[in-house]
Amino acid sequence: MAGGVSHPGRWRCSVGVEQDVKLAGDVVAVVPAAGWRRVAGRAERKDAVAVRADLEAVFRAAYPRVVAVAARVLGSRDQAEDVAQEVFLTFGRSSVPAEEATGWLSVAAAHTALNQLRSGRRRVAREEAVGGGEAVSPDVADAVVALDERRRVRAALARLPRRQAVALVLRHSGLSYAEVAAALELSPGSVGTVVRRAESALRKELHRHASSD
Repeated sequence: MAGGVSHPGRWRCSVGVEQDVKLAGDVVAVVPAAGWRRVAGRAERKDAVAVRADLEAVFRAAYPRVVAVAARVLGSRDQAEDVAQEVFLTFGRSSVPAEEATGWLSVAAAHTALNQLRSGRRRVAREEAVGGGEAVSPDVADAVVALDERRRVRAALARLPRRQAVALVLRHSGLSYAEVAAALELSPGSVGTVVRRAESALRKELHRHASSD
């Protein structure tokens, strides 16, 4: 499925962000009843595969974190909630142990959001090529400076090696070192090094593209 959940490995979606480095604005997610109804309805309609019995409980417990992870990448609550629906639907038909659900869902959300970010970046590039780059008035230009900077960070994130990108997203979405280690099958002592290297790679990517503009 284009832009869908990828999950190589046993239960891991191994992939990875902030720039001194802010990826996107914080998104505070509550668990909307309508969101659960949409997931439940789609799960029932999708096919004949049985949905796991603990899906609703896991949804209610993990939904805020899953949305927060996706929003770190995409910068949009609406898009982050769409990502959350996709990963919960996939989880509902998986055999992921319940005790590993939050980590699995967080990594799946990072993967899916990064897939959307990359496909969206290609679409914007095509649209800009067709549009011919029309001039923007000074007032509009001033208003979009911050937005453009966030887009640059997200574009740089999309160019990072996937594992680095996911590690960075998870850590800056509030997961502890122990949680990141469990989700990505790393030793807890190595997480700090992985995240620092990912942050350094992100800064270099931003600098490289800023220099080439």
